[in-house]
Amino acid sequence: MLITGRSISRGRGTGKLLVSLAPISFLSGVDPETGVIVEKGHPLEGTSVAGTVLAFPYGKGSTVGSYVLYALSRNRHAPAAIVNTEAEPIIATGAIIGNIPMIDRPDIPLGRLMNGTCVTVDGDHGTMEYEGALP
Repeated sequence: MLITGRSISRGRGTGKLLVSLAPISFLSGVDPETGVIVEKGHPLEGTSVAGTVLAFPYGKGSTVGSYVLYALSRNRHAPAAIVNTEAEPIIATGAIIGNIPMIDRPDIPLGRLMNGTCVTVDGDHGTMEYEGALP
């Protein structure tokens, strides 16, 4: 199944979906050395984003979050790709400088995406290839 959206950061990334319906703060919310979400009370607290296709509505927090995404990439703990409901400058900038493929505005709600499903995000064309059926 091909899900269409808007291209934000170029490139292709493949991985298992990790979906959060809560926004993510990369500054103080994700450890740049390990890729683990450390934000207290976040639904994904304790989960690594490394190598996943991380889908979440939007980012929150300081502009330093862009640098944390870059650091995750440099430390080889970045998501393989990012999907947002609506990209905002902090996450978009971090994805671009970290060479993390990214799209936003997918034509289906994030809540319909299944964790663990293998997907490929194509940031050049603004698409996501989704293996399997949607619930």
